[in-house]
Amino acid sequence: MAPDSARRLHGVVPPLVTPLDEHGDVDRASLERLVSFQLDAGVHGVFVGGSSGEIALLDTAQRRAAVEVVVGAVGGAVPVLVGAIDTGTRKVIEHARQAASLGADAVVVTAPFYVQPNDTEIVDHFRHVHAAVDAPVVAYDIPSAVHVGLSADVIAELAAEELVVALKDSSGDLAAFREVLRRTDLPALTGSELFADTAVQVGAAGIVPGLGNVDPHGYVRLYQAARAGEHRTAAREQDRLARLFRIVSVADRSRIGFTAGALGAFKAALAVRGVLAHPATNPPLGPLDAEETHTIAALLDEAGLGPVTAG
Repeated sequence: MAPDSARRLHGVVPPLVTPLDEHGDVDRASLERLVSFQLDAGVHGVFVGGSSGEIALLDTAQRRAAVEVVVGAVGGAVPVLVGAIDTGTRKVIEHARQAASLGADAVVVTAPFYVQPNDTEIVDHFRHVHAAVDAPVVAYDIPSAVHVGLSADVIAELAAEELVVALKDSSGDLAAFREVLRRTDLPALTGSELFADTAVQVGAAGIVPGLGNVDPHGYVRLYQAARAGEHRTAAREQDRLARLFRIVSVADRSRIGFTAGALGAFKAALAVRGVLAHPATNPPLGPLDAEETHTIAALLDEAGLGPVTAG
């Protein structure tokens, strides 16, 4: 993707889960089915190696395999964004170069995590990545995982220096999101499943919803309605998706953690719908049990989501 094209990032860009087989390798056939399911729904892009893709848990071979499969399956139909996310700048550059060499249209970069850099160090991080990588860079603000946020001042500086071409905002802070929209002309995409309609109405260029793995058609309908000013239609779709989002709270948190419960729910739902062959997650994330999967199946049925037919 040329930088001018990257600036037009918009619409529904689901952050794909990473299907795994019984040996822990990337399940290529399931991932191809997932991509086909997304394209059939009319998504405007896909994001490989985000939080929903278990990026912090993938080894180098898994990262490479996931990008290879998705780039090949998409075949240029929509932009492919690839996460280049790690603890330090040198590691991020290594991941970003690999992604670019495999055909990524843009790389998605957070602040380094674990080390908790300050604003000056964060901007320097993006300067180094921009200089070293022959691909557009999308800034990714996810303080819940990185434990440091991208402030409006930082994002404005990144935009002014043309170090990034877009923002993926998973801060959950709508006021801060609006400030970024006011201070920059960057396409800003929300990572919120639950106020996607509101974000689009206030100027978000698009939506990057983890739940979009399970119901991409719903998010495409929501986006189209919100963009058309059909706010009641968008709100009804958002309410339906919010009810479906209850799947992330099904798992017993005394047995597995929040991340395992949420990502495991997406994978279990996709397995129930026939898209994934296995709902496995990477260690140390534990699996959902049969009773939890049954509850998720009931919530899918309540949302009107049955087995996926091949497109």
